[in-house]
Amino acid sequence: MTVKTTRLAALVLPIAALAGLSGAAQAEEWTPTRNIEFIAPANPGGGWDTLVRTTSRVIQEEGLAERSFAAINVPGGGGAVAWAQIARDSGNPHKLFATSPPIILVPLAGTSRYDHTDFTPIARLITDYSIVLVPADSEYQDLNDLFAALEADPGLSVGGGSAPGSMDHISIAGLASAAGLNAAEVNYIPFSGGGEAMTSLMGGHVEAVITGAGEAAGQLGEGSQLRALGVSAPERMGGPLAEVPTYQEQGIDYTFDIWRGVMGTPDMPAEAVAYYEDLFARMLETDGWQQARDQLGWLDAYQDSEAFGDFLDAQQAQFSGVLGDLGLLGD
Repeated sequence: MTVKTTRLAALVLPIAALAGLSGAAQAEEWTPTRNIEFIAPANPGGGWDTLVRTTSRVIQEEGLAERSFAAINVPGGGGAVAWAQIARDSGNPHKLFATSPPIILVPLAGTSRYDHTDFTPIARLITDYSIVLVPADSEYQDLNDLFAALEADPGLSVGGGSAPGSMDHISIAGLASAAGLNAAEVNYIPFSGGGEAMTSLMGGHVEAVITGAGEAAGQLGEGSQLRALGVSAPERMGGPLAEVPTYQEQGIDYTFDIWRGVMGTPDMPAEAVAYYEDLFARMLETDGWQQARDQLGWLDAYQDSEAFGDFLDAQQAQFSGVLGDLGLLGD
């Protein structure tokens, strides 16, 4: 019986029984007994890393938890290396990891034996969008310029911080398809994180990079070495991204939603899940979080563990069809 169920049952029992149940409910309450390992399954600089470090900082600064959240980067395989490590730590209530569409896409593409069903959903936190970046001095003035060049020279490439068949790849493939190109022919170059993809872009190794708008927001603006060609949001975003046109404004009817959330180890105890659900829900109400969220261009999209789990199942069904259409579905 979960903590929530116990409390609900107590409301309908005779008052004489409440004293006994009170002690039982308190016994089921859980708090961390050591610091929490909070894993970003990629190198520093990408969307998972940004989420982990931002939430950890806000939780600490707002005094929401007695134990600290230690950000740990475990790169490789578009997330698969970290997932394999976490899967071996079943039941550990002191280990969390940031998640987003690759937890669905990478297994569907056949490059991870673990998928979302192997882990414990904790909470969905935010929605972000994709953004296409070029060097500030690039000859491409808009998305149509870029895709005209890609069509004329299939050897030109677009980089991203996720594995083939994963989030950034799907995002640029869908965009290219909507722009009239054969999505399967887009020369996508995967990097181990958004930071490495940006370095490659500035080194002239790729024509453009597709990444999360939130992680790019702090690198744009006056004097930046980067310039944004478009964002996958249905309408213009605020803050430092206010001047970035949407794909639709450029005649390309396509949007792409990058949700991000938190998951835990397999078979995490229900009382630990309840603790983290409550913690992240309270975090979203703080001034510190709201300031960071707005600065990064994120939108709150909270779901508790149960709703998040249902959402992940629906995402798996949706992305299975998308990958199949692109010929990227694994065996």
